[in-house]
Amino acid sequence: MNAPEQRQTQGEQIPSPRSAAPPDKTTTSPVKLSRVGTVIAALIVIGFLAGFIPRWHQRTALRAETLTLATPSVSVVSPTSGEAATGLVLPAEVRPWLEAPIYSRANGYLKRWLVDIGTHVEAGQLLAEIDTPELDQQLEQARAQLAESEAALALAKTTAERWADLLKTASVSEQENAEKQADYKLKSATVEANRANVHRLEELQSFERVTAPFAGTITARNTDVGDLITAGGGAELFHLAQTRTLRVYVRVPQAAALGIRPGQSAELMIPEIPDKKFRATVTNTSGAMATDSRTLLTELQVDNPHDEILPGSYAQVRFINPNVNAVLTLPSNTLLFRAEGLQVGVVGPDDKVNLRKVDVGRDFGETVEVLAGVSPTDRVIVNPADSLVSGTTVRVVETTPTARTP
Repeated sequence: MNAPEQRQTQGEQIPSPRSAAPPDKTTTSPVKLSRVGTVIAALIVIGFLAGFIPRWHQRTALRAETLTLATPSVSVVSPTSGEAATGLVLPAEVRPWLEAPIYSRANGYLKRWLVDIGTHVEAGQLLAEIDTPELDQQLEQARAQLAESEAALALAKTTAERWADLLKTASVSEQENAEKQADYKLKSATVEANRANVHRLEELQSFERVTAPFAGTITARNTDVGDLITAGGGAELFHLAQTRTLRVYVRVPQAAALGIRPGQSAELMIPEIPDKKFRATVTNTSGAMATDSRTLLTELQVDNPHDEILPGSYAQVRFINPNVNAVLTLPSNTLLFRAEGLQVGVVGPDDKVNLRKVDVGRDFGETVEVLAGVSPTDRVIVNPADSLVSGTTVRVVETTPTARTP
């Protein structure tokens, strides 16, 4: 740069900031202040909401959680019918249609036996023979006495007839004739007595042959060749049972007793034969409840032509169409043992507990019969607390199915 230009530059005056025109404060300051105030107010509101709303949510959640924790949680179950879909199932005892112990009526020694256990015999079939030497001798003696008395009777008869003829001619007195007539009657009575004794011993001698009183199966043989046989108080020789037809005895609970009638159909089930059911028919009942068990003794008849069912076996009977009222069952862990008796806790529609007294029937272990106190639609608390009282509000968390009775 040359000197004139430098001087000219230096000669120019640069305006100072104070000499510049001032801005128009009357038009810009209120707008800025309003905006700033709005922003600050918005920030305050946002900060307040950002701090209050989470706390409010937390307090609400805490209050709800506290209320939830303060309400007991329970599981409930509904009573179900204790009667299986196919009928009432009860334990039973199988017995022969006929059975009898076979004893001896004669004293002696067993000569031989002809049948063993498991043998099917017919009525009148010979089972064993007994050697009775003493009885044989008694019979011979009785027969000899009978022959002697018959001879004496013949003589007395002849004498009585002669003396009767002599009385007509007054050759003998009436006293003597009466004595001969009385002697004849005495001899007649003696003959009859000896004849009856012979018949008695002959009947006893017939018991040397032990025979079957009815057709059946020999289930026991308690003697052997050479054993001493004592009439009356001795041990039984055989045990005979008729097994082609069987009797089945069932004790029906009082709640179902009114539905049992003669002629009613039933099914007999043997645990060892699970795939087969035997048809049975109710023949009669005892007509009265047993006071010790409150059950009705019921007898059924079942055919056993192939000897598939063994007498004395444990079995179960299912009554196909019993006319009985349905009995409800509940799990055993729903019961409360109180001074007032057995109770259960029932949850109402408003989730409040109502303690009810119940009457129970049979105890199946895991379940029990409930005869009164609940209905199928009730919600019964499982494992209720000992401190549970009526009016308590609870929260139902689970519904448990009820196990059926066997």
